[in-house]
Amino acid sequence: MVTDQRAVTDASLNRKVSIVGVNTALTPGGLLRVQVELQNRTRSLQRFMYRFEWFDANGMQVNNVISAQLPDQIEGKENKMISSIAPNPNCRDFRVKFIEAN
Repeated sequence: MVTDQRAVTDASLNRKVSIVGVNTALTPGGLLRVQVELQNRTRSLQRFMYRFEWFDANGMQVNNVISAQLPDQIEGKENKMISSIAPNPNCRDFRVKFIEAN
């Protein structure tokens, strides 16, 4: 796992939940796979939304259904993995955004 600037959180969630690391790999079919580890630093349940954005070799965003915001939660003091696979082999890079949900 390495610290990665492609994983971002809003200021409110960042005070409670840390991004521990990001792993990337290629699937046997040549698709980019991303795994992000989160850690809840509080004792209470934290709800959040996240979205993976995918980019081609030229840095242009690839729009797809997978880019929708997804709800999730993490228990107090828990670590959790969030993962996604690129929608097609043209995707060469990514960004994942996390925002606090009420």
